[in-house]
Amino acid sequence: MTDGRITTAKLGDHGPEVSVQGLGCMGMSFGYGPSDADASRATLERALELGVTFYDTADAYGAGENERFLAPFFKAHRDEVVIATKFALSIPPDDPTRRVIRNDPPYIRQAVEASLKRLDVDAIDLYYMHRRDVNVPIEESVGTMADLVREGKVKHLGLSEVTAGELRAAHAVHPIAAVQSEWSLFSRDIETHVVPAARELGVTLVPYSPLGRGFLTGSFTDAEQDLSAGDFRRQQPRFTGDNAMANATLLELIRSVAKAHDATLGQIALAWVQQRATVHGLPVIPIPGTRKPARVEENTAATRIVLTDGQLDLLDGIAAQVAGTRYADMTFTSAGRE
Repeated sequence: MTDGRITTAKLGDHGPEVSVQGLGCMGMSFGYGPSDADASRATLERALELGVTFYDTADAYGAGENERFLAPFFKAHRDEVVIATKFALSIPPDDPTRRVIRNDPPYIRQAVEASLKRLDVDAIDLYYMHRRDVNVPIEESVGTMADLVREGKVKHLGLSEVTAGELRAAHAVHPIAAVQSEWSLFSRDIETHVVPAARELGVTLVPYSPLGRGFLTGSFTDAEQDLSAGDFRRQQPRFTGDNAMANATLLELIRSVAKAHDATLGQIALAWVQQRATVHGLPVIPIPGTRKPARVEENTAATRIVLTDGQLDLLDGIAAQVAGTRYADMTFTSAGRE
């Protein structure tokens, strides 16, 4: 395992240069069961040592706890890191288990002020709309986000899980630097419409869950049996029961490629996502999440693996065989609205 720093790419036509692989920080505070704060802090530092400069969070991760957790690290390295956070998933005070999607201008302004305070920064480098509320015109929401740029509270704008049409409408109001959507060997629906639109507009793709929420690493086989009660993957259809059993068999193809590269399953899954940049002709910056320094080392090393055309062909058919959808309710994904 080499300690070489990873390369960089741009966020959009006019955005900052960032590491070609970012770090998803959600699991340090939320979603994947208990976490070790010291190990998470060590993970952040190790990532930076390896050249990771792009860190992803959201106000909904632990009801703001993830932003608060990251703040000291960001403050210590403010000139070295690019901070991405998100708004849109409002948590009702009477039911902290629920999320209500809000894109209305008053809420956006309330959310950005809260994130700035929790992160303890003067400006957010990349501010995403986390999910789309179809009852609010996207031009209205992005218009408010553009005002935040003009006011110096936000530097660049992003969208998450939008359709190609929504991306074009938003980009006409203000340049969009990045679109974040799920993209992996198991999830390729964005390739039909969203990816071509992003390429046309000069927008960078930021794949979340490029490791299939850990399933593609082989770290668990059935979420209900293998993961803790608080782990939200237990609610995702493709990771439980017969679906999980069927999907586990698909890992054998990835194993055969991993063996040829003396690599792990996760490294091949990440290398495949990284190579989407070449295949589709646009910047692609995946944000695998982890809470362990050793995993950051493994993940960043995947940026140096180049899969052959034959290996890409071998892996190409996996997504079409995946059993189960990526969410129980696909309404709030781009695929659910295309």
